[in-house]
Amino acid sequence: MTSPPRASPVRTIARVVLGAFLLFAGTAHLTFARSDFAAQVPAWLPLGTDLVVVVSGVVELVLGAALVLAGRRRVAVGWVVAAFFVAVFPGNIAQYVDGVSAFGLDTDRARLARLFFQPVLVVWALWSTAAWRDRRMLLGP
Repeated sequence: MTSPPRASPVRTIARVVLGAFLLFAGTAHLTFARSDFAAQVPAWLPLGTDLVVVVSGVVELVLGAALVLAGRRRVAVGWVVAAFFVAVFPGNIAQYVDGVSAFGLDTDRARLARLFFQPVLVVWALWSTAAWRDRRMLLGP
């Protein structure tokens, strides 16, 4: 696999900041914010709530570290992180639809506003890793 073109310093900083955010969120899943994250697990999910919280926390830790250390694999990491943000979006929707308060989101308006931030995270993952720009690198020459 050929290395993709270098990302700009601004993209690199954005990638590392997003990685740090995921490292913090993953740590929060496993420690002080466990009950808040449990509130986002949809009731229809056929897995134990605590299992979902722990597994998603571990995944966030791995993805956060991967973003920080991405190097030449940053394009693939960007796509995986974007896919993760899409995969957890039903939890945010469930929190809104079910009217569950967590993370200080105690009104329908606040929970609805949060839904609009998830696409920003997807774009942030793709832009900061230049995953969209360099997507052809994954397909090979």
